[in-house]
Amino acid sequence: MTQYQDVFKRYEKKYLMNQTQYAALEAGLTPYMKHDQYGRHTICNLYLDTEDYRLIRMSLEKPVYKEKIRVRSYGVPQQNDSVFLELKKKYKGVVYKRRISLPLKEAMNFLACGRLPQGDSQIFEEIRWFVDFYRPVPKTFIGYDRAALFGREDSELRITFDQNLRWRDTSLDLSIGDFGSPIIGPELVLMEIKAPGAMPLWLCRLMTELEIYPVSFSKYGACYEEFLAPKDTYRTRYEGVPASRTFEKHSGGIICA
Repeated sequence: MTQYQDVFKRYEKKYLMNQTQYAALEAGLTPYMKHDQYGRHTICNLYLDTEDYRLIRMSLEKPVYKEKIRVRSYGVPQQNDSVFLELKKKYKGVVYKRRISLPLKEAMNFLACGRLPQGDSQIFEEIRWFVDFYRPVPKTFIGYDRAALFGREDSELRITFDQNLRWRDTSLDLSIGDFGSPIIGPELVLMEIKAPGAMPLWLCRLMTELEIYPVSFSKYGACYEEFLAPKDTYRTRYEGVPASRTFEKHSGGIICA
């Protein structure tokens, strides 16, 4: 049964840093931010895509609008544990995320067979439309260890630090475990700043002092470009053709020309 639903609208900026920068930044954040109640924890994601990886290839073209779908858990879930089925959209730099919570078994049954969870909602209808249109299938597991902070005065300001980014494209079941091969070097930390508006000046000054600058980085995108693209038979077939056009030829069994 669906437990609850969330809607997020915010700006997200990403930064890659080394361990020295990370330690200095954490110390500098202490007067302004505090860790959430979970401490350091592991996040597991199962990314879904069309058979020809149309969603991630289109995202890498940097369009004005892009979207993706994933199943997310905090820790390794069992089949009856709650996970999040998330639809994430980005339009003109603003991130919109809709998600519902339901047992892992129900989430995967819905994605595989269209079996509806109990307790439909508007968010679920949006996710169902997306699934019916794209017919996405599990493609990649991505996990990482996260520490999350939120502002002492503004709780909507959040900063996350992700380490040990890892992936696999086999055993695509969240309940199996959080193992995988590295996506980036172990010395690197991926930081995300999530805020409803502009960043505070104290944070801008702190990052400038530490020479920490924004990067364009997608965990799934980096994984695709580095590891999955060489094995993507559709990429070879449509080499040089934008993902927005290849969808006319093939999209998980749907013909949309």
